[in-house]
Amino acid sequence: MTDGALLATRGLGRRFGALRAVDDVSIDVAAGSITGLIGPNGAGKTTLFNLLTGELRPDAGQVLLEGRDITAQPPDARFRLGLARTFQIPRPFRRMSVLENVMLAPAGQTGETIAGALLRPGRVRAEEARLRSRAMEILDFMTLAPLADHPAGQLSGGQTKLLELARVLMGDPRVILLDEPAAGVNPALTRVLIERIEALNRDGRTFLIIEHDMDFIMRHCDPIIAMAEGRVVFRGSAAAAMADQGLIDAYLGTPAR
Repeated sequence: MTDGALLATRGLGRRFGALRAVDDVSIDVAAGSITGLIGPNGAGKTTLFNLLTGELRPDAGQVLLEGRDITAQPPDARFRLGLARTFQIPRPFRRMSVLENVMLAPAGQTGETIAGALLRPGRVRAEEARLRSRAMEILDFMTLAPLADHPAGQLSGGQTKLLELARVLMGDPRVILLDEPAAGVNPALTRVLIERIEALNRDGRTFLIIEHDMDFIMRHCDPIIAMAEGRVVFRGSAAAAMADQGLIDAYLGTPAR
């Protein structure tokens, strides 16, 4: 493991033409932390997430998980290794039920292949029963169990964010990347989301969170990493971020007290 980091990058870079969206970025996400990632629009935060999860390949540098170089691994392999993410705009299967959306999340199910479905029906039924039980446990934890049979397209924006996290949890990840989890979520559901994140963190999950809500970041994330123009411009505690006048003026504004 790199200097105690569960997830790390070393000299990570990605260009889009002349634009250096991520430019020589080296970060460490400590095991058991809730690390906040902030910066203005266009700073490179989502591109960094896409590099961490394998949806983009870097032009330079490495992504390390527990000290293991996973730079060449595709997204599904990284998911199996315990690295998962949510998206700023959730992507549920809107016509399928909430429960079905969660049950679909694990990869490599026997019933996904014609041969598996035809030749191993008993195994498929047993696997489906286990997945259903696990999915209902997670939906209950995420306060969505009463909506299990509802089409996912009928959920509110906040409920859809909870569903997105529920789907991630089916893979039992060690590191969870959240892309603006509080965006478009009403205060009541934001509190539920925060409570669930903190409960999962106490259970040993590590988080890296992009969020523009600075009150959310300052109250619930530590340490904090700030990016601008593709580069890391600040690393430190929430207290240090609040004491850094240049950072406050450029990126934070004044969070609610």
